[in-house]
Amino acid sequence: MPSLEHTYGFGGGAELSAPRLRAGTPERAGLDPVQLRHLAEEVHALTAGARPWAAGAVALAGRGPVIAVAEASGWAVRHAHYDPDTGTGVELPPAERVPVTVDTPFDLASLTKLFTAVAAVQQIERGTLGMDARVGAYLPEFTAAAEHGITVRQLLTHTSGLRPELPLYDCPDDTARLALLRAEAPIAAPGTHLYSDLNMLLLQFVLERITGRTLDVLIADGITRPLGMTATAFGPCPGAAATEDQRRPWAKADRGMLRGAVHDENAWALGGVAGHAGLFSTAYDLAVFARTLLAGGGYGPARVLGPDFVELLLTPPGLGFAVDQPWFMGELAGRGAAGHTGFTGTSLVLDPATDTFLVLLANTVHPRRRAPDSRPRAALATYLARAVI
Repeated sequence: MPSLEHTYGFGGGAELSAPRLRAGTPERAGLDPVQLRHLAEEVHALTAGARPWAAGAVALAGRGPVIAVAEASGWAVRHAHYDPDTGTGVELPPAERVPVTVDTPFDLASLTKLFTAVAAVQQIERGTLGMDARVGAYLPEFTAAAEHGITVRQLLTHTSGLRPELPLYDCPDDTARLALLRAEAPIAAPGTHLYSDLNMLLLQFVLERITGRTLDVLIADGITRPLGMTATAFGPCPGAAATEDQRRPWAKADRGMLRGAVHDENAWALGGVAGHAGLFSTAYDLAVFARTLLAGGGYGPARVLGPDFVELLLTPPGLGFAVDQPWFMGELAGRGAAGHTGFTGTSLVLDPATDTFLVLLANTVHPRRRAPDSRPRAALATYLARAVI
């Protein structure tokens, strides 16, 4: 894989405290090349045919510090718009389409939650945030959360009882959006698992209050810059893969074809920086993130978390991370695999038991959203699980 070595500067240099990623063969990674060949072939199958799973996709997989698969297929930009009369996308002329490469940035959607969770655990490690502290202690003006005793732990484990989302995109201004969030009470008893974007939004407000810095700065200063993740940031990201021709009635806002602007309507309404969505990244950068956690919080000379706090992050039920979920982790699930999915077609799985990681970035919502289908995510993860020698 000489192109990877050239692009990312793998190989050479002094020995570092935590090994950096490098390109290598499946055998060097301790992985079965036959299973990884199936994984690579599946990536191409996902973008083939008249109605592919995604317009474009990138998969990157490895074990230890070795990247054994880096495969790109399909189109970063394929469609000009969506035609509701025919139920199909209107394709751009061939000369105007943009192919996917392994370096293409994608809208991460809910993978952003993982970075918000790490930023929160960093504050827990420093003693500035209490796991079982009440949100109202930090944000007394969030009266509903304060009255119901919602805790930081409940936000991180999706057990606050808050509904999945609010229509912040329909509010006339930031004042109205903030008022809606402050007044939102749980719809289920605290302690009940109910996945909600609102958990990470409230956590964002907590983090910004206790640090005096905005979430984008916290993530840049505390995670992406120390780890050298130069392709990871909140938008706009002009070179990113296109997402959706976002129009009602299939979407929640009328914004047209999106490329480089956050797809999530609430994150867009909040200015593009939100605890639940908004980050853009590449497969390689996400592999660095995964490798850092698998190595106990360090990468090269940098350390973003101590090993005990990485363990806290990934121990069931997981803080921000989902743990052992076969519906998208396939056969990697079962021994402590952790990760997440994103609505735009993204997913990340890291498995401490086998020291493996799998990044899948895709634009399944291009040219418009469809019912979620995580079977391809699970299939790729299963190929990786079966490749472990």
